[in-house]
Amino acid sequence: MSRIVWAPQALEDVQAIRDYLSRNSIDYANLIVELIVTAVSQLELHPRSGRIVPEVGLPSLREVILRDYRIVYRLRRNVVEILTVFHGARAFPRR
Repeated sequence: MSRIVWAPQALEDVQAIRDYLSRNSIDYANLIVELIVTAVSQLELHPRSGRIVPEVGLPSLREVILRDYRIVYRLRRNVVEILTVFHGARAFPRR
């Protein structure tokens, strides 16, 4: 089993998604955040279930696609580090 660690950037990303979506619907914003958290929790048992990020091509950098969002994470020994969450229409962040 892997331990999940959220990078500060990823937490800020999820909060920004919630803030943006809540302008139209608080319920929908909460649903999307809940789905993101659920998708991330699945990585505890299945850390390699996400695809390798195509823009980078490193086996340790993976992502889960959830609706319109990309949840990018790094695999380390027994740790899944959630790096960023962003809308799939945006370019891959190079940070």
